[in-house]
Amino acid sequence: MSKKLLLPVILMLSLFLISACGNNSANNEASSASANPGASAPASTSESAEKTGTITYQSELGPVEVPANPQRIVALTNAPNVLSLNGTLVGVDEWTNNNPLFTEKLAGVAIVSEDNLAKIVEVEPDLIIADASSKNIDKLQEIAPTVAYTWGKRDYLAQQLEIGKLLNKEQEAQAWVDDFTKRAEAIGQEIKAKIGENATVSVIETDSKNFYVFGDNWARGTELLYQTMGLNMPEKVKADALKPGYYTLSPEVLSDYAGDYIVLSRSAKGDNSFMQSETWQKIPAVKNNHVIEIDTEASSYSDPTTLEYLLNIFKEGFLK
Repeated sequence: MSKKLLLPVILMLSLFLISACGNNSANNEASSASANPGASAPASTSESAEKTGTITYQSELGPVEVPANPQRIVALTNAPNVLSLNGTLVGVDEWTNNNPLFTEKLAGVAIVSEDNLAKIVEVEPDLIIADASSKNIDKLQEIAPTVAYTWGKRDYLAQQLEIGKLLNKEQEAQAWVDDFTKRAEAIGQEIKAKIGENATVSVIETDSKNFYVFGDNWARGTELLYQTMGLNMPEKVKADALKPGYYTLSPEVLSDYAGDYIVLSRSAKGDNSFMQSETWQKIPAVKNNHVIEIDTEASSYSDPTTLEYLLNIFKEGFLK
C-alpha cells in the first residue's frame, strides 16, 4: 500500500479510537451519576447539606454549632418566636404552654424546665434555647447544642431576627419585621389622627392583688404602642416605669398614672371586682369609655403571633 493511501487510513483509525474513548467516558459518568444522583446535581447536594448539616451561630456565649434545619427544639425561652417561624418544638416552658394563642400549635409538646433535665433528655432535642441567666447552661450543653439569650437585651424586632438567624430563616424573619413595622406605623398614624397627637396611653395590669403600670418594653403591647406606633406615655408613667419596665401601684393612685386612654391587661379567671369600685370608675379614661381590654394570658409575649393579635385589638379599640 502506498504512503498516500496509508495516511488517510491511520487518520480514520485515530478518530474512531478517540470517539470510542469519549463514549466510554460519558457512559462511565452516566453510570456513576445513576448510582449517585447527587454527583450529577451539585445544586441539590448543596441544598441537602443546608438542610442536614450545621451552621455556626454567634450566640451571646460564643459560637455554637447548631443544626441547619433543627427538627427537635426545646425552647425554655422564646418559644413563641420559634413557633412564628414554624420551628418544630418537642419541649416548651409552662408559661408558653398556658398561653391560649399557642394551644393548638403546642398539642402534644412536652412541658419542660431547666430544673428537670431528665425530661429534656427524654424528648431528645437537637437544639435547646435557654435564658442566659440559667444556672444549668453547662448541663444543657451536654444534652444538645444550646443557645442562650438575655431577656430584654435586644428590642422585640431584633429578637425575632435573631431567632430567624438561629433557625436559618433570617429572610423570612426580616420579611415579617419589615411588613409588620410598616403596617403598625400606618395604624399608629390613624390612631393619632383620631385621638389627637398629644393624647396619652397607659398600659395597666392587675393580678387581683396589685396593680402595675408598664414602660415601653414589657410586653402587653407596650412595644407596639410606644415604640412602633409612637403613642404617648403619661409623664408620671415615664418617670416611674420607663427605666425599670414596670411600676407597682396601689389602687388609690391609679388615677395619677392613667392616660387619656387605658389598655387594661386582666385575666378573665381573676377577681375583677375592682372595675366596679369608685376608685376605678372615677378615672376620666373609664368615664369616657376609653378603656381597651386585653387578656393577660394572651399578651405576655412580644412575638409575631402575639403582636398581630394585639395590633387587631388596638386598631379596633382606638378607631371604633
